[in-house]
Amino acid sequence: MAAIVILIAIFVAISVANNPNFGWSTVAKYFFNGQIMQGLGRTAILTVVAMAIGIVLGVLLAVMRLSGNVFLNAASWLYTWFFRSVPQLVQLIFWFNFAALYKHITVGIPFGPELYSWNTNDLITPWSAAILGFGLSQAAYTGEVVRAGIKAVPDGQRRAAKALGMSPQLSFFRIILPQAMRVIIPPIGNEVISMVKGTALVSTIALADLLYSAQLIYSRTFETIPLLIVATIWYLLIVSVLSVGQYYIERHYNRGK
Repeated sequence: MAAIVILIAIFVAISVANNPNFGWSTVAKYFFNGQIMQGLGRTAILTVVAMAIGIVLGVLLAVMRLSGNVFLNAASWLYTWFFRSVPQLVQLIFWFNFAALYKHITVGIPFGPELYSWNTNDLITPWSAAILGFGLSQAAYTGEVVRAGIKAVPDGQRRAAKALGMSPQLSFFRIILPQAMRVIIPPIGNEVISMVKGTALVSTIALADLLYSAQLIYSRTFETIPLLIVATIWYLLIVSVLSVGQYYIERHYNRGK
């Protein structure tokens, strides 16, 4: 069976390498193209910013969901329900067209004077729409992951921290959260990888990420397949690096197990 799989892999590799329609010379030509590299940078920045927002808000949502306060619990549930229910593409388009609902965004005292006011079109650019769409959506998923990780920590750990005189906040960050990381890290790593690939949706709001940059080039040169291969290889490299990083982070948190 293994021999058959190896033979099939060899035949596929030879076919791909010798097929001129793949345009490997064109792939090499555009692999480090300036426009491609700028798009790659935008993809990386968007992934980092959106995941940072998602993780911070996700931890807050998880704590609210696990609290004894019925209003905080309900607010967290409603947020998670809404942002997990609406597709990310719909959210991106909604935020991009937010100015259709509110022409200006103002900050002021309730029933009092306005302190600041901005034109919505100046604030909601393709960048801010993408960050809001991905960051707020990711928080809903991250919150559920963090909640599951916290619940996986035995209650005895909380009681022991309380017996030592730790405050709830200190015991959470020093005792509960580090142990919960064993459960949290694997799905969060998968969410980061999904975010890298999901950023390709920003092409719908004309943000020149990696894929959209490739599309802009092949719309001029008509070399569609080679440019898609360029984008594919870069996605493979990014995910490979993230997978290696995830492996070492998981090993770090599992070292005492």
